[in-house]
Amino acid sequence: MQLIYYPLLAAVGVPVNLLTIVILSRGKCGLSKCVSRYLVSMAAADLLVVIIDLILRQIPIIYRSKFTFLDHIPVCNIHGVLLYAVTDCSVWFTVTFTFDRFVAICCQKLKTNYCTKKTATVVLGTVSVLSCLKNIFWYFMFEGQYLLSNSPWFCIAVTGVSTSPVWAVIELLHYILTPCIPFILIVFLNVLTVRHILVASRARRRLRGHSSGDSPRDPEMESRRKSMILLFVISGNFIVLWVVFMLYSINRRLLYLNYTSVILHPIVQELGFMLQLLSCCTNTCIYAVTQAKFREQLKNVVKYPFTVIVQFIK
Repeated sequence: MQLIYYPLLAAVGVPVNLLTIVILSRGKCGLSKCVSRYLVSMAAADLLVVIIDLILRQIPIIYRSKFTFLDHIPVCNIHGVLLYAVTDCSVWFTVTFTFDRFVAICCQKLKTNYCTKKTATVVLGTVSVLSCLKNIFWYFMFEGQYLLSNSPWFCIAVTGVSTSPVWAVIELLHYILTPCIPFILIVFLNVLTVRHILVASRARRRLRGHSSGDSPRDPEMESRRKSMILLFVISGNFIVLWVVFMLYSINRRLLYLNYTSVILHPIVQELGFMLQLLSCCTNTCIYAVTQAKFREQLKNVVKYPFTVIVQFIK
């Protein structure tokens, strides 16, 4: 199944993320510059995950006989640092976007100063730098030679690493920071956002009910509803597609240290990899389903080459 799934996912993931970056960068989707900056960064991080993880790791593993030359390229530890750094960026960009929408909806006094393009740039830049620094330890855990094994460790580990309690703690902290804490933060922020929207909606309905008997549509609540739908779909998509990979990785590390007797079937690992990588290719579909202006821009971009060809023929 993976022989077909991974190449197909790569063939889809690269163009859809590039399309998303182009469309959102044009600023014609009716989104604020701040939101556009977050979504463009998320798409760029997802594109890098598709390239560094899916194309440069998973595909060589499943077609190992065609990539034996990698045995003579001792850069696997550098590859590991880059892979986990861009993965962290992809995850934490989702968290920062969730927090930005929480501030925009629930913290009106803070919204003016925080929900700006400049703040988004600073936040995203800070997350990127911290993600790179956090994952330098993989350089010292891995050797340069590729293992090309379908496991969380795709490089040959330095002697003693797999059974070392110190390295085990470091790796478990890695999985706690990404994606355990993001899971908790996203759920927590979404609960607070829902609570605020429900309270505000009831209050506005009462006020509008007193002032207008026919209760016309409320543009403010319509805008909040659309923001809430986009936020929840992106957050839910992330949680659902990451949870299997997270559970398997933690279980595997504890198993090495004899802290658990639960042995998960290898198919759980494969499913975890497949779903995690799928999460890097789904945001374009989410935008297309939830954002009418994005759909319109997507149609224009897709039709543009054909329009040029028709005009050239005429």
